[in-house]
Amino acid sequence: MPHVALPHTGTDKAWRDAARGLIARRVPPDEVTWSRGAAEEDLFAQAPEQVAQTRATLKVPRDFVSLAGSVVWHRDPERFARLYAMLWRLRSEKGLMEDRGDAALAKLRSMEKAVHRDRHKMTAFVRFREIGARDLPRRRFAAWFEPTHFTLEPTAPFFARRFADMDWMIATPDLTAIFENGEIGFAAGQPKPDIPEDATEELWGTYFRNIFNPARLKVGAMMSEMPKKYWKNLPEARHIPEMIASAGARAEAMQAAAPTLPPLRAAKITERLAAPGVVRAMADDLDQLRAEENACTRCPLYENATQAVPGEGPRDADLMVVGEQPGDQEDLAGRPFVGPAGQMFDRIAREAGIDRSRAFVTNAVKHFKFAPKGKRRIHQNPNTGEIKACRFWLQSEIELVRPKLILSMGGTAAESLTGSRKGILSRRGTVEETAEGVPVFLTVHPSYLLRLPDPALRDDETEKFRADLKSAQAHLEELRAS
Repeated sequence: MPHVALPHTGTDKAWRDAARGLIARRVPPDEVTWSRGAAEEDLFAQAPEQVAQTRATLKVPRDFVSLAGSVVWHRDPERFARLYAMLWRLRSEKGLMEDRGDAALAKLRSMEKAVHRDRHKMTAFVRFREIGARDLPRRRFAAWFEPTHFTLEPTAPFFARRFADMDWMIATPDLTAIFENGEIGFAAGQPKPDIPEDATEELWGTYFRNIFNPARLKVGAMMSEMPKKYWKNLPEARHIPEMIASAGARAEAMQAAAPTLPPLRAAKITERLAAPGVVRAMADDLDQLRAEENACTRCPLYENATQAVPGEGPRDADLMVVGEQPGDQEDLAGRPFVGPAGQMFDRIAREAGIDRSRAFVTNAVKHFKFAPKGKRRIHQNPNTGEIKACRFWLQSEIELVRPKLILSMGGTAAESLTGSRKGILSRRGTVEETAEGVPVFLTVHPSYLLRLPDPALRDDETEKFRADLKSAQAHLEELRAS
């Protein structure tokens, strides 16, 4: 009967090579025995090298290769035999790896999961201590760990990548990993070495105690994620019993010291939450709203913009002017409509009889969206997601100001206020409504006029824009009179 003695290191590759040879020789699973390292002499066993001499190309599902690559590191002495039996069946049973009802596969999956968990625990709970002089070219560290399975070898590359700038050793009862000058090597396992504590452990313990939240303590969950068997090798674990014992008293003290919600504020929040589907301003006044807008991170535009550009104007303005988004100069100044488009609007608005000082001027999107081009920042249109994310702030401004009429300029403003930007040129000069019933007078944005290359067309469109603003002012007068 063939016997395969696999080496202590490189076990995964050695098992694959041996399994190929056995399959090529058509040796059934019940006629081969396996071991890792030296095995007791068997009168009926064939020499291991004779088994591994013959190899064959064997196609198996990729999922099995991954499964075997983990299970070989399990501590179960039957793991190699179980894997070979599964490999034997895969030759003739198509779809076996997808059969969740197969008991043999379920056992292997359970072993695979246990190995994955053990490797995760190693990456989480290995604690290095410095053992060399700090003036050496490469600092030296050592750690002791007791894994449940033989997981040091497959996990060592993780530590090599993460701690590539230092030399280290991880000792376990089964194997020792040694990383020196960028190379990983392995030696025999050893008893726990005498590794001295280092100066960082007291600092780490202080940090660990300070991030502990007694109000969220769940001992069962903590023991599941940090089993007690690992505690003796974790410098922070010495503080756990005291933290558990004092958690109740500390949680009560935190609760007693917690701030209470002012009754007026609580009443407003309760009222707001009682109206589902209605977005209400969180701020009680425009100054507070502006502060909240400046802290907005609802969409990625805040990451590159200089600042949010909130609306400005009287709290009791009858007319609200809504543009698309801040431009380059607005982004730098923190004020709406101060760039070329804003200056054009001011001039034409005066000609149309609109007093900007009596209007509340804002934008549908509060941060500048742009693409860098050399030293310039080129305007980019906000997408639907960005418009939706910023709609909260526009609706908050509408709720606080309560205008009689909104002058919507451009497709972005139209989409935010009416839900659609389509056909803005055919809709200009008409009045629609927001979802809350506020009248919206639609027109183009002044920047549209500035972008027109044909001077004659620009003059024609500018005259149409002037006529739109006159119509909007006339409609506002009608609303004031009604």
